[in-house]
Amino acid sequence: MHALSLLFKQSGFWLALAIGSASTYAFAADEKASNPEASKSNTPTQVTQSVAAPAPALVPAPARRPRETRFPILVSEKWTGPTLADGQPDISGLWSNTIGNHGNLEDPQGGVIGEARRTPLGPRDQRAPSRVTDPADGKFPFQPWAKAKVDAFRIGFHNPTDPSHVEPNARCAPGGVPKSLYWHGYDIQQYPGYVLFVFDNGSRIIHLDHKPHLPSTLKLWNGDSRGHWEGNTLVVDVSNHNGKALFGRSGEFVSAHATIKEKYIFSKDGKRFNYEGTFDDPTVYTKPFTITIPAIKYTSAEESDGWNLEARWAKHAGKAQILEHDERICHENNGGFGLGATETNAPPSNK
Repeated sequence: MHALSLLFKQSGFWLALAIGSASTYAFAADEKASNPEASKSNTPTQVTQSVAAPAPALVPAPARRPRETRFPILVSEKWTGPTLADGQPDISGLWSNTIGNHGNLEDPQGGVIGEARRTPLGPRDQRAPSRVTDPADGKFPFQPWAKAKVDAFRIGFHNPTDPSHVEPNARCAPGGVPKSLYWHGYDIQQYPGYVLFVFDNGSRIIHLDHKPHLPSTLKLWNGDSRGHWEGNTLVVDVSNHNGKALFGRSGEFVSAHATIKEKYIFSKDGKRFNYEGTFDDPTVYTKPFTITIPAIKYTSAEESDGWNLEARWAKHAGKAQILEHDERICHENNGGFGLGATETNAPPSNK
């Protein structure tokens, strides 16, 4: 039985019938999330951001947040929090998804499909639900040819025999939509007329200035985004995909013909948001589907896990708290993806 049929709504939350601590699970690729050393293969470049925060003496000891198996349902309503000079709700900061990585979208805490595990999985109803929230069965509504392509990728991913079996992210390509929102943590910055997402691989600009979409002949990894605010909700229309990105290591994708209607629904306290993206691509899927991604804002109460929550509070002589984000410099076949490139010295020439 699929996990979604084992969930019910209570007090604004989706509750699993049996809730276990996410920290007791092993997530295959996600297992790195519980081991900060596992993701230090890349040499970081620090990006700093000054933030308002309590004096150090008042900051609680950081604690590592376990993976969520439930998350609050947020609704669009009036924004009552702080605003910027141009009227935007102030939601800038460092953010992270809360339930899993990019290994498996229909079972986000189930690890990469077909990958050997170090520890057994718990029961399905004790893990987070599918990221697909519509259709209700949590499954992608593939056309037969697309399902066959995804199945072939899932097999070839573990022993590639064709370039299409190599995840684009392994070649340092941008993650695309929606993968960039659940791969690593990311930074949201705001400017008059714009919202900027800074990811480890690439960035994404959401225009709020009523500019038309780019010409249809221009295709981008993260698409072309045009948005506006409706109270606590950032509403975005996305088009102009290049059709090259994958949703994750489970191989789902959209074509260059896809459009996405996104909602970023922020909580009243500004500490979390839910992403709801409805994808429409009649060349790949039999009907539109919706993906939901819960996210939290990084605070001094959180301990960096080196994967999703990558920021850390800087140590310095001053009183102001400075939040640092390690920017991962990606190189093809690096340690985080290809287990390390090796340098082979050619034999000395006789010439």
